Amino acid sequence: MEETKESLAFKGVAERLTLGITRILENMPGVVDVRFVEREPAEKRSLLSWEQKNTCILPEDLRDFYLTTDGFTLTWSVKLDNECVPLGCMMINGVASLCPLLQPVSLFSLPNAPSLADLDWEEDNTESGTGHAPAAPHFDSRSRIFELHSCGVNGKVCLVYKNCTAGVVAQQSEIWFLDRSLCWHLLTATFTSYYRLMITHLGLPEWQYAFTPYGPSPQAKQWASLYQPLTFSSELSFADSAGDFHLNKLDPTKAFKGKAKVPILKKKQSTLCSLGKHCKEPRQCGKTPQWGETVKMFLSKENISTNNGLDEQPAIPSLAGLVR
Repeated sequence: MEETKESLAFKGVAERLTLGITRILENMPGVVDVRFVEREPAEKRSLLSWEQKNTCILPEDLRDFYLTTDGFTLTWSVKLDNECVPLGCMMINGVASLCPLLQPVSLFSLPNAPSLADLDWEEDNTESGTGHAPAAPHFDSRSRIFELHSCGVNGKVCLVYKNCTAGVVAQQSEIWFLDRSLCWHLLTATFTSYYRLMITHLGLPEWQYAFTPYGPSPQAKQWASLYQPLTFSSELSFADSAGDFHLNKLDPTKAFKGKAKVPILKKKQSTLCSLGKHCKEPRQCGKTPQWGETVKMFLSKENISTNNGLDEQPAIPSLAGLVR
């Protein structure tokens, strides 16, 4: 009885933690194998140890999240051709996996080996940000970056502390997305906003690229239009109003319009008759004479010799003459 009560209590906590997204996914067409990994809450001493080790203070909402569950993992698949294909993944690393993006230089590494810190180069708009865009994080000691979720090969979601000073505890943090080209994109200012954003996008592949100038891939857009039509349509309308310069607009009516072929006129060639003369009548030109027409032409007056007005039959060679 006690185990049943505990399981029901944890199920209620998990339901509130996932905001009921598991039931929504289970009722979607084609969605199978919805899995939510149950985890124990993190201990306070582990949180304090992390803060002392990294000289950073965890945000209040992220601290409360870790005190509820030490990490978050929810995956789901779709059924295609009687096979389960993994599609959605919502994940937040635990306290032990909240590691710095830039690992310390090893003693065995080469002295002139390149690193991510070499990508930072001084520029005026990098420090102050271009226009209304905030300043991007740095890969050197000016920023402290921790990996919240490794999005496979698509990028990394990071907890970023900017404007850091050596020996000073960092307090202000933001959630940024590092894409495959090592460019930074701001997602949210707080962890709570990012968590709701992740649940809203159902953990679809490349959903973080909706907050980049170039957007997700065409395949990811197809999945989003299928399982997330409302959010996907609103993102498209927002992109159209803002002006999307990275997409080529194609008019299919003009691109696939066929060209009318001009018929080629062929000249009719006059055919010679069987007797070596041209046909006199224009209707017979270009036609092969039939057997009856050939006989009439052979027996015509032009081919029969006349003698004193009496018609004579043409001389037919005898068989003896042919034998000779």
